[in-house]
Amino acid sequence: MLRVGLTGGIATGKSTVGQMFVELGSHLIDSDRITHQLFEPGQRIHNAVVKEFGARILAHDGTIDRRILGNIVFKDAEARQKLNSLVHPAIIERQQEWLNEVEEKDPTGIAIVSAALMIEVGTYKNYAKVIVVLCSPELQKQRLMQRSGLKEDEIDARVQSQMPMSEKVKYADFVIDNSGDLSNTRRQVVEVNSKLRESAASISGRRRP
Repeated sequence: MLRVGLTGGIATGKSTVGQMFVELGSHLIDSDRITHQLFEPGQRIHNAVVKEFGARILAHDGTIDRRILGNIVFKDAEARQKLNSLVHPAIIERQQEWLNEVEEKDPTGIAIVSAALMIEVGTYKNYAKVIVVLCSPELQKQRLMQRSGLKEDEIDARVQSQMPMSEKVKYADFVIDNSGDLSNTRRQVVEVNSKLRESAASISGRRRP
């Protein structure tokens, strides 16, 4: 099985690109969804995060208000590092469990892990291929503002907390530019998918007795 990392900046379109790969037959897990699950009340990570940052991050129903938490950690590098140290080991554990499950079901397939910070935390090394999704900085901010309702200073804090895209692309085997319309993005995905299929077939061939 070919293990692929999918990453990019916030609001560059990783989810859109990831879904396109799924439509072409790949398996995908979104690390942001894993985080949502870990943050559910009663989960060990939920309890650890609340213990660290206090009840101020809780919504009325007891769930973690990610906007409040984001406003704290995206403006404070030390707080962000503390949150990452609590959450990332559990995310990585779940990613590995999922990869093993997929490999057992589809040993010749493609398994894609989507994660915003895989280059920053070094987990990109776990994948045979890395795809970086990017778009123009202006479009990135515009999309983030439209989907989140964040203020401009909050958006700047989130964007600046991540590695610059000019650095991320240095780690990429493939770069998909999501600045244009969806048909243009899909064309790039189809091209990358074809190359991934070749790599997956090569791996499968080498492992046959």
